[in-house]
Amino acid sequence: MATLSVYNESGEEVGKYEIDSEAVADRISKQLLHDAVVMYEANARQGSHNTRTRGQVSGTNKKMYRQKGTGHARAGSKRTNVRRGGGVARTIKPRDYSYRLPKKALRRATRMAIRSKIDDGELLVIDQLAFDSPKTSRMASVLKALGLEATTTLVATAEMDVPVYKSGRNIPGVVIQPVRQLNALTVLKPKRMLVTKAALDKIKDGSFADGQAV
Repeated sequence: MATLSVYNESGEEVGKYEIDSEAVADRISKQLLHDAVVMYEANARQGSHNTRTRGQVSGTNKKMYRQKGTGHARAGSKRTNVRRGGGVARTIKPRDYSYRLPKKALRRATRMAIRSKIDDGELLVIDQLAFDSPKTSRMASVLKALGLEATTTLVATAEMDVPVYKSGRNIPGVVIQPVRQLNALTVLKPKRMLVTKAALDKIKDGSFADGQAV
């Protein structure tokens, strides 16, 4: 059982929060976390790379000079791969790198990632983030009060909160997501994780839907 301090927007401790990290995930599998992160990163690749063969580059296909009697090595077209501006011998064409792991495995990986943040002391709890309108300076002051102004941070809310999202989206290194969109990569990539008390309640009782859309 882990006991976490609960802070307000001014960085003052206003309570405690008890959570059993083993209830979030019964164990941490480094192999499963690795597989999930590699999958999400592969799915984010564009795969738009493209090189041209000798048949696709511009230029004449005429033999450069006669075969014998010039003193030079025999040569064919300018478009051969040994010439500057010629085609590529082993071309790379556009491809789709995406693939899927089983949904249950991805859900377990998300929970394992959250547990690792709790066990490593990298998760902070704030009582609430109540923004009436977007205010980047206010979000920056909250992060500064919590000692998070100089580190990459994931801010997790119970639901999609547009004012909070717009307040933090322009701060370098800060990502705002509702708990239903969390996955192993978004949790592990930032150094710290800031969750609202309501969001942690959802993680604790298992009522949040693990995000898979990457």
